[in-house]
Amino acid sequence: MENQRNVILAITLMAVVLFGWPYALEVFYPARPATLDNAISAPRPGLDNDASVPDTAAASKVIRNRTVVLAESTRIPIDAPRVGGSINLTGARLDDLVLKDYREELREDSDQVHLFSPAGTADQYFAQFGWIGEGVVTPTSQTVWTTNDAKLGLNSPVMLSWINPAGQRFDIRFAIDENYLITATQRFTNASAAQVAVRPLGLINRTSANADPTSWTVRNGPIGVFDDAANFDVHYDDLEEDPKKLSEFGGKIGWLGFTDHYWLSALIPAPGSKGQMAGNFRSLGNKLFQTELVYENKVVAPGEALTTTAMLFAGAKETELLDDYVDNKNIPLLDRAVDWGWFIWFEKPIFKLLNWLFAQVGNFGVAIILMTIIIRGLMFPIAQRQFASMAQMRAVQPKMKALQERYKDDKPKLQTEMMELYKKEKVNPLAGCLPMFLQIPIFFALYKVLLLAIEMRHQPFALWIKDLSAPDPMTPLNLFGLLPFDPPSMIAIGILPIILGVTMWLQFKLNPAPMDPVQQQVFSIMPWVLMFVMAPFAAGLQLYWAMSNILTIAQQKWLYSRHPQLKELAAQEAADKAAKAEKGKA
Repeated sequence: MENQRNVILAITLMAVVLFGWPYALEVFYPARPATLDNAISAPRPGLDNDASVPDTAAASKVIRNRTVVLAESTRIPIDAPRVGGSINLTGARLDDLVLKDYREELREDSDQVHLFSPAGTADQYFAQFGWIGEGVVTPTSQTVWTTNDAKLGLNSPVMLSWINPAGQRFDIRFAIDENYLITATQRFTNASAAQVAVRPLGLINRTSANADPTSWTVRNGPIGVFDDAANFDVHYDDLEEDPKKLSEFGGKIGWLGFTDHYWLSALIPAPGSKGQMAGNFRSLGNKLFQTELVYENKVVAPGEALTTTAMLFAGAKETELLDDYVDNKNIPLLDRAVDWGWFIWFEKPIFKLLNWLFAQVGNFGVAIILMTIIIRGLMFPIAQRQFASMAQMRAVQPKMKALQERYKDDKPKLQTEMMELYKKEKVNPLAGCLPMFLQIPIFFALYKVLLLAIEMRHQPFALWIKDLSAPDPMTPLNLFGLLPFDPPSMIAIGILPIILGVTMWLQFKLNPAPMDPVQQQVFSIMPWVLMFVMAPFAAGLQLYWAMSNILTIAQQKWLYSRHPQLKELAAQEAADKAAKAEKGKA
């Protein structure tokens, strides 16, 4: 009974840790708010008033078709290894980016993922580079730029130019690498007879209408790295509550932008950039939001030029690619765009193992099964110790029950005698609970890896499982697709969740029955509750858990053969239970 109480305690503590961990971190390790030393406390001219918001044109009152909007403007094609699309010469906007390696849906005829879309469309999302200044006419969203280049591609940069009425020249040179990194080099040449002050900037503008929601396990929305720490504390809802509110960061800016579950857009100062910079997040109203990277004000003398460089990441959050940009491009903590959380030290090695297995076998589902086998193998000594402790505890339970009957009215004496019994029999009542605590971070890490990894997106397994990142689609509620309707997600129990529930029930059946009737009820309904809870989760996570249950059952069978006294006790308890049931019927 004591051992089963440890099991209940472990399960309860597991739930507390999994669901309470994020909230505990916010209480004990709060991120520094934007009003403290990492934010710019004093108003900065050109940044904190509506009149100086970098020009992105007024929001369209009518949502228009993306194809129609693209056809209305002169564009320069983008044809890079992994990115397609075009640059709008009106405003020099990057507002048409397509990710060649990803599709919107699983269907073969599905469109490729459109990450950026023009202003005025339902999925408005674009980047723009420009200037604000004093005593100088700067380009606007309506400025038409010129170029002599045919397209933007790998080893094929594009130079855009515009000259204002005073003869002052503005140039933006775009270059793209083999993945998702665009470098923007901005140059202002003062051809006038007077000195002028300009501030180069970059911005990303997007709607939140198609943004992925934030959950307690995955944070989406505004994101940045400031003073060598990732910051997820700015939210769309907070900005929308007060459209005039500006979340502004100074100090050391690593990068800032917007993140979704699988995609990221980020403005990045070029490594080695000098001078003070400001990073902003703001609401423009109507579910439109903007982030800006603004360089310090520079006075440019007549005949002189000012050149600045920034980068734009716009693409998929592929873990190994982000790591490569951190290591080889010196982009600080870009890997934290994937919300690994506090278990990153443990989760990333598990991901690397999973990705390596996938590269070897070519099937992500098989890779999950192999990883589960490896993890269970590494944890086998822990499970063996847990079962050995269970066997010891079950062996002394008759003596424990005798003590409880003898000292039922003397609790202090009972505790003393119980401790003496543990000491005499060399039994540790917590030994069965400790292994479960060790498994908590392992399960949570596996859960996060399978939840976050874009590498699992649209990956098939076998038979009816065509996408391991989506719930199991084969549910008996619509006769496995024969009836033309889709049940609600919470009751659309697929085959994998059913296997998960059945294997967990078998796993609990192999354990010695708890003496406490309440505990018996808890263990009898838990598999079926978890079957419903897991139904909306990704099939990859369901596959891992079901496979883990199957391996646990095999492991239990083998360990029972090593501890026959435990199996005999379980059989005796089952016989006693059956006898009581028969007696009750009589």
